[in-house]
Amino acid sequence: MSIFSTFIRVSPSVNTALEVLRNTQADLKVAQRQMSSGLRVQTAKDDATYWRISTLTRTDIGAVSAVQDALGLASATVSTASTGVTSAINIVTQIRSKLVSAYEDSVDKTKLNDEITQLKDQLRSVGQSASFNGVNWIVLQDGEDPTEPHRIPGSIIRNTDGSISIGMLNYEGVASTSGSIVSTDARYLLDDQSSGTGGYGVLTSTAFATEAGAAQNYVLVNSKYGDTSGQVEISLDANTTNGALTDMVNTVTAMLHQLNTIGSAFGSLETRVNLQSEFANNLSDSLTSGVGKLVDANMEQQSSKLLALQTQQQLGIQSLSIANASYNTLTQLFQNF
Repeated sequence: MSIFSTFIRVSPSVNTALEVLRNTQADLKVAQRQMSSGLRVQTAKDDATYWRISTLTRTDIGAVSAVQDALGLASATVSTASTGVTSAINIVTQIRSKLVSAYEDSVDKTKLNDEITQLKDQLRSVGQSASFNGVNWIVLQDGEDPTEPHRIPGSIIRNTDGSISIGMLNYEGVASTSGSIVSTDARYLLDDQSSGTGGYGVLTSTAFATEAGAAQNYVLVNSKYGDTSGQVEISLDANTTNGALTDMVNTVTAMLHQLNTIGSAFGSLETRVNLQSEFANNLSDSLTSGVGKLVDANMEQQSSKLLALQTQQQLGIQSLSIANASYNTLTQLFQNF
């Protein structure tokens, strides 16, 4: 075997051109994939650490998105309840004004009572209408436990062990249903439970009259299904005395105080929901930005790199063509040996 045949068989120039072109093709394939997907780290083999972090963070982003949806529903529910309580406060204030005006001897109490009756009907309408997506936070109905707070998802928390927990926002219920019901237990506008006496609704509770020292168990609106025996719905007639009026006014004033407390609680919760919703939006943006910094491709850089690799590919093809031409020339020179 001659030295010339050994050279022709090994062909270093062709092998080198092929190796360069092969590497260029591989780099070009990666650059094209990153350009088309927009991702620098698309699979675990690209960068196992960054891929793991980005995958976990994307699940968190999905959970935050679910919390955002829940907060949207919660905001509407709380806002509806708050609007209902605010409307009720305005109506009860009007009723108290009617009762105060009844102290005047020349006033027709019967006509005043007709106006009060209309206002009371409006109170029940407000309570029953303050419902969003079938959820009503101001009317207590059968199947609901007044001690259980109304709870809504407020945040997502990733613990140090990697587990996920959901932070909740609460509108608190009463502390206990055992013992006598007091005015502060009235956390609803109306208590229509058939198993009770209306004590957990401001308008249906006798606790306000009792604590005001009224001679009768006054309520503003009777419970729709509860036991109302012994209760007296506030109303006027020609024989209503000033003493009875005083008891009614004091009872309604106490009711207004509790309604304002409930309205304040709903207002605070509504503010908290809005703040949490804004935080969830910002958190989602931050997490998305963080993932992008880890795995997103620099499109300007990749575009320039892709152009350079395409040029390099063309040069590699030309180099291979030249190497092959040289190889073929030498082959022809020695083909007769």
